Amino acid sequence: MPSKHARRTGGGIAAPYLFLAPALVLFVVFLALPIAYTIYLSTRRVQRSGLGLGKGSVREVNAGLDNYAAALSDASLWTSWLRVLLYGLIVLVLMLGLALLFALMLDTARVRLARFSRTSIFLPFAVPGVAAGLMWGFLYLPGTTPLKGVDFLSASTVLYSMANVAIWGGTGFNMLVLYTALRAIPQELYEAARMDGASEVRIALQVKIPILMPAIILTTVFSIIATVQVFTEPTVLRPLTNTIPSDFSPLTKIYTDAFVRGDLYSAAATAIVVAGISLVLSFGFLRVVKRQAFGESS
Repeated sequence: MPSKHARRTGGGIAAPYLFLAPALVLFVVFLALPIAYTIYLSTRRVQRSGLGLGKGSVREVNAGLDNYAAALSDASLWTSWLRVLLYGLIVLVLMLGLALLFALMLDTARVRLARFSRTSIFLPFAVPGVAAGLMWGFLYLPGTTPLKGVDFLSASTVLYSMANVAIWGGTGFNMLVLYTALRAIPQELYEAARMDGASEVRIALQVKIPILMPAIILTTVFSIIATVQVFTEPTVLRPLTNTIPSDFSPLTKIYTDAFVRGDLYSAAATAIVVAGISLVLSFGFLRVVKRQAFGESS
């Protein structure tokens, strides 16, 4: 008969797996299985025979890599990537720049009503994306905008209007991440810099920002992923104007292919391609900057 020590040892070994089991089940059900099924769909296609009306005249067959070849040769997909690239440049520069500026300002001792300011800047992040898009959409409409004579939804301005919605909603989150990282920096570093005669601007540029680089990189990676996944803004604003195409971004193209055109197989292949490009962009960015931020050599 096993001793109490043996039973305790066995139970101790199994305990971590028991605690991990619920998260593992959720991971498999809501992430691993959908990804596997998407990959499966991406290798299938519909084959029709005859008039396509009788039983067995429409069936699912193996497509191999044909759907991937079609996705990679689809000009509209690469056009949507170019739009997202331009959109991302606007959003990343302004949103992260404002987030860093607000975080540095709130970290100084001279700012009054710091708690109110933090809450006010963060509050837009708590607004659901659809609600934010609708609110800004009505502010952009010619009949309801307070700025008469400016067409915010024209072909030349709609990209900036969509970027404004993302910047308004995302700056607060990034500011909070950067501000939290700033509060973790020992105050002795600032005091030593002040004793050496450094101004607050010089402290921010030469002390705070270099130490803050890991947090800046983290928020940049999150923002790159969010930019690639832009969907809410063009989808919500599209009914208000005819200047936003249905394939504005890779995700809106996937949605259109799957649920408007009814081609789940091509949409699945495009989704895998988009996911692969997103991973390349994120890990490529990390590889470029990690030596500076984390002191790694490879």
